[in-house]
Amino acid sequence: MGYPDSELAVTIVGDRAIRVLNRDYLGKDRPTNVISFSMQEGEFGGMNPLVLGDVVISADTTAREAEEGGMPFFSRLCFLMLHGMLHLAGFDHERSGEAEARRMEAKEKEIFALLEKEGLV
Repeated sequence: MGYPDSELAVTIVGDRAIRVLNRDYLGKDRPTNVISFSMQEGEFGGMNPLVLGDVVISADTTAREAEEGGMPFFSRLCFLMLHGMLHLAGFDHERSGEAEARRMEAKEKEIFALLEKEGLV
């Protein structure tokens, strides 16, 4: 994705913790599956170009979604991590319109298929 030497942090939490983050930072008072916090945006964005940001994933929501989707927990977790990483790489399915959402979904499918092919998920 063009960030070969970059760093990011991945944190796995429960629904209670991600709900607090979602409420305090995004104004949505409910748990969600994944939230990304870019270190390349905002007042000090770009201060350290090697640090992309943070991806926070709810294990509780991941488990529910995996069960509902009939997939292994690890596969769903990997997909959500990929989704969060794409946000840190500049993809946005929420604010940039339908075309960008389709572009992000296509990239998710492409990368996830490569991970599956390599037996990593």
